[in-house]
Amino acid sequence: MGESVAEATITNWLKEVGDSIAADEAVLEIATDKVDSEVPSEVSGILIEKLFGKDDLVQVGQTIAIIETEAAAASPTESPAVSQAAEVVMQTVVSAQESVATPVLATDFSQSDKFYSPLVKNIAKQEGISLAQLDQISGTGKEGRVTKNDILDFIAKGAQTTSSTQPVAVKSVPNEAPVAKAMPVSLNGQDEMIEMDRMRKLISGYMVQSLQTSAHVQSFIEVDVTAIWDWREKNKNAFEKREGEKLTFTPIFMELIARALKDFPMMNISVEGDYIIKKKNINLGMAAALPNGNLIVPVIKNADQLNLLGMAKAVNDLGNRAKAGKLKPDDTQGGTYTVTNVGTFGSVFGTPIINQPQVGILALGAIRKVPAVIETPEGDFIGIRKKMFLSHSYDHRVVDGALGGSFVKRVAEYMEAFDENRSF
Repeated sequence: MGESVAEATITNWLKEVGDSIAADEAVLEIATDKVDSEVPSEVSGILIEKLFGKDDLVQVGQTIAIIETEAAAASPTESPAVSQAAEVVMQTVVSAQESVATPVLATDFSQSDKFYSPLVKNIAKQEGISLAQLDQISGTGKEGRVTKNDILDFIAKGAQTTSSTQPVAVKSVPNEAPVAKAMPVSLNGQDEMIEMDRMRKLISGYMVQSLQTSAHVQSFIEVDVTAIWDWREKNKNAFEKREGEKLTFTPIFMELIARALKDFPMMNISVEGDYIIKKKNINLGMAAALPNGNLIVPVIKNADQLNLLGMAKAVNDLGNRAKAGKLKPDDTQGGTYTVTNVGTFGSVFGTPIINQPQVGILALGAIRKVPAVIETPEGDFIGIRKKMFLSHSYDHRVVDGALGGSFVKRVAEYMEAFDENRSF
């Protein structure tokens, strides 16, 4: 799954108990964050038991299914060594069965009108707390949100409900069918009702969570990128012919943004409670389009260590795999700062929402030909220049205006000082 991925949700079983499975054949589909993946079998055999069901959250390393191989199904006349191995396998199966013997209450907490953090929802699922019980907890967090301590106190007190003083054993709560929100009704009978897909629900939740978490503030700056425009026009064909890669503006901008992050390391941080985590690596997230039209943010790891060629290859690889729906779970993990190119859609500038738990995101506006005052030793005159806006959203809890503004100004300075004679 990748070293930064700790858990995944089972979205679909492709095989049922009793089905034959070939080595490397997909057995189930999982989802981590916004990426869907298939899980192949490492062996050939028959699926004899599924230890988790659809929509269950599973930790990396847990046993999720039992596959009987030819060795496991061998006759009782096998050698002592094989018998001993079979006994070990059976002990593993029993242990796995015991580990999942306690039923977990499958509740869709997204049906609630309240916001719950992933940590709170995971604790609720593990402890078998129903949505109705969770909604009864009085939160002490910001805007009444339920915190980790709130739900742990609730569990310690026996999960008492507000309507009764009789303690309720949390683990004994019977499974409840998730209460689906009623579909809105078209008053004129002509409006179409479209339910959000899983990813759109995730994105919706992340955006609301980010706005509730960070104090968003923006800085804007206009940049003259004529030098970058002219250099790319002069070199893009030779670059593609030599390297087999298209040269877009994105890797050029990403290279300069990574350089600015090295100058301002306190923009390359995250926040956890009352602590600031200063990141050692500069991992740039780049917003990319998926086949269904949704956006995803794959991450360029150690972006400050890449030259322009390496950056172009990384940008093209992640962008192409995003469009083909072939991103891996680890491709979206570990970002420390995010860049989004709103100019792709013709927007002059935008006010992007921070990608948690980061503290900044930079939007690149459309490059436009505009009349501008050009200063020369002989005097000022009007000329046509290529310009764009940079829109920097940052978390005002930990990033003041001086830092947020200085960082985006440094990016602009690197863009305007771009060497037109450089090689690629």
